[in-house]
Amino acid sequence: MARKNEPKAEAGRDAFAQTCGQICAQICAKDVAHELQRWLGHLAHERKLSPLTLEVYGRDTAAFLAFLMDHLGGKPSLKDLAALAPADVRAFLAARRARGIESRTLVRMLAAARSFARFLEREGKGKVAALAAVRAPRIAKNLPKPLSVENARQLSDPGLRAGEERAPWVLARDAAVLALCYGSGLRISEALSLTRREIPAAGKGDSLTVTGKGRKTRMVPVLPQVFALIDDYIRLCPFDLAADEPVFRGEKGGALSPRIVQLAMERLRGALGLPDSATPHALRHSFATHLLARGGDLRAIQELLGHASLATTQIYTAVDSAHLMKAYKAAHPRARL
Repeated sequence: MARKNEPKAEAGRDAFAQTCGQICAQICAKDVAHELQRWLGHLAHERKLSPLTLEVYGRDTAAFLAFLMDHLGGKPSLKDLAALAPADVRAFLAARRARGIESRTLVRMLAAARSFARFLEREGKGKVAALAAVRAPRIAKNLPKPLSVENARQLSDPGLRAGEERAPWVLARDAAVLALCYGSGLRISEALSLTRREIPAAGKGDSLTVTGKGRKTRMVPVLPQVFALIDDYIRLCPFDLAADEPVFRGEKGGALSPRIVQLAMERLRGALGLPDSATPHALRHSFATHLLARGGDLRAIQELLGHASLATTQIYTAVDSAHLMKAYKAAHPRARL
């Protein structure tokens, strides 16, 4: 499904690819900088990566090239990349680790560099075998930390923040966004990308079509209570909400930043005495866990979450099992012996 604001996204991707190419010209040889800009263009226009994902790929690959410039004593060329040894790649990972970078981020950075290397090989520009020869760091398998049903409900109650010196429309806005994360299992980026046109008129719909990772669209059900919160926000919002512009706005009228939602969540978890793990994304985890606990079908939950693989969704079965065992050990008389 084509989105009306796609031309703006395309322009943003083009601008970033150009800027990143200019930056990399300062840390790598001209042949590498040229191929890097071509690769970013490929990711932007052929693979249609989101501007945010494109930025992460570019930033991580630039960090790798900047390390090589210091490590090799000069701007790396295509010939230098082809001559890299596994020890050079391990030195990069070790240097990042020494700066406190966690394994999950190291895996992401290595994946970005490998993606660039595969592009070079496909284009006949040489093979960077060292990147494929090094094993990625292991990532500890931490289970998602869902909230209780009651706490998840409270987080989308505007009354919980009634004492704050904030405009009523701001409180209504934050409540609507958090309600979408819990009530429909949306990522923050998916909720904030919704346009006014995509929100049905009051009482006229029971679902939304959202665009997730890889620009894949899916339809998600929306509870009447959640639509009511969205309608309250739209009614109170002081800005003109054009049909093809983001419906959720910042206090100056621009598109709402995810960071603002995260800060709102910090205030709310302070009011409720919740741990730091209570983030907006934890509401998405809570959505999946609570559905599964009430007999929801795993395949259906996969579709609702927009997961490409069922294996990604299956982690919630472990969460549900952990909760069951905790309840068993707390309640069963023999478990307390």
